[in-house]
Amino acid sequence: MRKILLILALVVIPVSLMAGDDAIAKKYFEVTGRHNDFMQRVFNFVILVGLLWYLLANPIKNFLKGREESIAGDLKEIEAKREAAKDAKITAEKALEDAKAKAVEIVEDAKKEAELLKSNILKHAEDELKILEKVNNEKIDIERRRAIREATSKVLSDGISSDDIPLDSQKIIDIVTKEVA
Repeated sequence: MRKILLILALVVIPVSLMAGDDAIAKKYFEVTGRHNDFMQRVFNFVILVGLLWYLLANPIKNFLKGREESIAGDLKEIEAKREAAKDAKITAEKALEDAKAKAVEIVEDAKKEAELLKSNILKHAEDELKILEKVNNEKIDIERRRAIREATSKVLSDGISSDDIPLDSQKIIDIVTKEVA
């Protein structure tokens, strides 16, 4: 409706000005001092503008509307990417905090494990020392006994001869029987 009124106004006004008495046109030209085809040029210009408006208004509007929708779509896409990046950042920050907490936990566990290993090593070392002392003491006892036996054997063999103790065959059998039993 608006277009129709605009076209009618653009067509009717120049036509009404052009139609009519030449006296008005002459009076106009006499006042302005212009005796040329100004009104025809205005009329042609108005018709040209009206036709351009009629022919190009919808394509221009469609183009601008499409461009607006394209920009709106791009903005929505950018906003979605921004939100996704923000979510990813939050997730990464949580993962970083979790990793820091896990690192602290690992360090604490490592310290506890080191203490446990240290105490186990010390305990094993003490046990080994006790075993070594016991073995050493046993070797000392064995060596002492062997030394005593050797000394006794030497004293007995040097100091007492077979002539000093009368032994008969019955006494030897009794001594061997006692030793075997």
